[in-house]
Amino acid sequence: MKFNWKLCSVSKKQSWIVKLAIVVLLTGLSFRLFVFRSTGFEPQVETSLLDKAELLKQDDSVVGPSVDETDLQISPAAVDLTSPDAQPVEEPNPEDQIPYAEKCDLFNGDWIPNQSGPLYTNESCSLIETPQNCMKNGRPDSGYLYWRWNPRDCELPPFDAQRFLELMRNKAWALIGDSISRNHVQSLLCMLSTVERPVEVYHDEEYKSKRWHFNSYNLTISNIWSPFLVKAAIFEDNNGVSTSEVQLHLDILDKNWTSLFPRLDYVIFSTGKWFLKAAIYHENNTVAGCHICPEGNFTELGFDFAYRKTLQYAMDFVATSKHKGQIFFRTSTPDHFENGEWHNGGTCQRTTPAKEGEIELKDLNNILRNIELEEFEKAAEKAAKNGVNLKLLDFTNLSLTRPDGHPGPYRQFQPFAKDKIAKVQNDCLHWCLPGPIDSWNDIIMEMTVNSEG
Repeated sequence: MKFNWKLCSVSKKQSWIVKLAIVVLLTGLSFRLFVFRSTGFEPQVETSLLDKAELLKQDDSVVGPSVDETDLQISPAAVDLTSPDAQPVEEPNPEDQIPYAEKCDLFNGDWIPNQSGPLYTNESCSLIETPQNCMKNGRPDSGYLYWRWNPRDCELPPFDAQRFLELMRNKAWALIGDSISRNHVQSLLCMLSTVERPVEVYHDEEYKSKRWHFNSYNLTISNIWSPFLVKAAIFEDNNGVSTSEVQLHLDILDKNWTSLFPRLDYVIFSTGKWFLKAAIYHENNTVAGCHICPEGNFTELGFDFAYRKTLQYAMDFVATSKHKGQIFFRTSTPDHFENGEWHNGGTCQRTTPAKEGEIELKDLNNILRNIELEEFEKAAEKAAKNGVNLKLLDFTNLSLTRPDGHPGPYRQFQPFAKDKIAKVQNDCLHWCLPGPIDSWNDIIMEMTVNSEG
């Protein structure tokens, strides 16, 4: 009897333990399910809100040739996400706020084959001046026409002439500088003429400054001849032969461009190579020094002195102008003379782009470029404080790898027609049209389109 009582007692204890274990197990499962619902689903909701917020940020800043203005409107449902009652959303990375053209380096890339070729030809565009009309002048190869610039960090859409004209309706453009600016404006006009041929409405006495009008779009594009950006007396013919030193006034900006500047919506200004010429420098109406003046009793200051002073003065004028348009400063372009220079028999006979590192920037070009970048950086900071939209067009390295794109001996018509071994003037500075310089407009359009957004 005693034995049976103990068995019964043990059985009751085991039953109580089992029941307790079941209760603990159920409680644990309930707690775990509660915690899972509290922590497991919340990140998914937060991520969803963040994705939508990011899309809003993108919709508000995305611009490009394929985006229509109506695509940029934000729906009412999207706006609710930013209302005071919306749940907190993690702040997006500031990098995601940067416009497309700022995130990607359009000037760092490679030349890649382009089977479609240029947008225009020397026959379809009558605006090409003779020294750049390489095909008409008899250049025998055409491979240099079938390359396009490809940035490494992003896609660069080809120039869209129709869209550009639409965006620039009722606007005024000007390219200010030397003969490279004139070369560039011809390229831009030829690309736009695939949609509408512009009408020349102005030229100066020497036909160095010109203006064209696109009637259907009320767009004007000007080329303003100002090779130094400051006041200069020049004694040089079209072949670059001088009869006297340039008289350069470093403290007086050239009125050819400053008088028009306030009325322009878009400006590209540049200079560079002309500062390598022999010159007498004036400040405060007195001679301050010179560059390459052995016959004069003047202090040799060097071209770098004059170049820095000029850029400081010109860029300060721009940065403090309160100008509300878009202003670009373009770096000077390298030449590709080999076995000599312009004046002593230099040539450029290459027919394909150079690989990166194959050609180094010449010492003189390096000096110009370093001054340009230093002065632009200082001016850009001042411009930003004054609300002036100043941007850099750094085409130097892009152009460095295109030794094949110059007229060479074909700056004149059929130079070897009478003598196949004739010694003729080579041009290894300016660019054939069509040619590599057309890619400059691809980049300018991308930067302009993003700015318009």
